[in-house]
Parts: sequence; C-alpha cells; structure tokens
Amino acid sequence: MLVSVRPDMSDSLIHFTSGDTLDEAFDRFRTIVSECRLKGGRRMIRGGYACVCLSEAPLPLPNALVNPDSYSKYSPFGVLFRKQWVFEQGGRPVIYQRDAEFELLPDELRWRHVCYDPPRVDFTWEREWRVCCAELPFDPGVATLVLPSEEWVGDLIADHEKTEDAKWYPYSEVLDQEQLQQYREDFPWTITYLA
Repeated sequence: MLVSVRPDMSDSLIHFTSGDTLDEAFDRFRTIVSECRLKGGRRMIRGGYACVCLSEAPLPLPNALVNPDSYSKYSPFGVLFRKQWVFEQGGRPVIYQRDAEFELLPDELRWRHVCYDPPRVDFTWEREWRVCCAELPFDPGVATLVLPSEEWVGDLIADHEKTEDAKWYPYSEVLDQEQLQQYREDFPWTITYLA
C-alpha cells in the first residue's frame, strides 16, 4: 500500500460528530460506537442523497476540524478509517464546483457535488469525502476512535462493561464469576487522540 509522506495529506479519513455542546457531541459519539454504524445524512447535500461525510484532515489535529474564518460544526470526537477501506465501500472525494455545474454531472456522480463559489462559499478546508449510503456499518477491525484527550475513555469502557454485563447476566445463575469472566470480551477499540 502506498502511504503518503506529505504532512498535509493523510492515508486515513475521519468522521467527526457534531453537537451544540461537547456533552451532546459525546453522547452522539457513544451512540455511533455502540451501534457500530454511521448514518447517512442529507443536510447540505444537493439532490437529497443520503451520505456519510468524512474529512481527509491529517492527525494530530488540535481542536478537531476547526476553521476560524467559517462556521465549524465539528466536535473533537470522531471515527477514523483507512482511506483504502472507505474507497472500497464506495467512498470518493467530493467534487467542488459552482452550483450551476451540478446539472453537468452524470446522475451517478451528483452525490459528490459540493458548492464552491469563492469567496462567498468555500468548504475546501473540510477536504471532504463521501460515501453515498443510508448507513455505513463498521467494526473495531476497521475503525479507530478519536477523542480529544484520555479523560473521555473511561465512559466508553464503562459503556462496554454495561453491555457485557447485560449480555452475560442471564448466565449468572448457572456459571460462577470466574467462568463468566472467561466469556466476557475485552474493550475492543483502538483509540487515538487529536493532539
């Protein structure tokens, strides 16, 4: 596999969560992790296509994907994938162009359109990729969790432990604690931090 050596490029793509507050964004992130899927959205996607959106921004990336000159809807929580894996799922870089050029794209490419009309409209700083889908399932083998710092990990581990408790509770009447421990799964996620 060819890996980029440019510091401004990445061989990974990240989906950042959003939220009006850090706690709200973290709650959304926890839901994504527990369901092991990203839901496709239609917001700001011309043509009504459902897409999962990601950024090619390289890590480390202090303060998430923040553009001080423009509105930034992203939080410092995200899910990171190898670019090759996203490509295999049908993901592609968006096509930045004027809205008037949308109709020039073939129907099968219109989901990739993003308005670009500088200086009024310029989202190129997002380095966006999209996967046209209602949802993108994933598992710990293909995804890395991105957190702003180590202080957030405890809640994710606690969520995992609660799930394991619920899964094995029905067997607690027939198996002792030592036997139950043999069946419990360890926390499966790889974690990285923004900075």
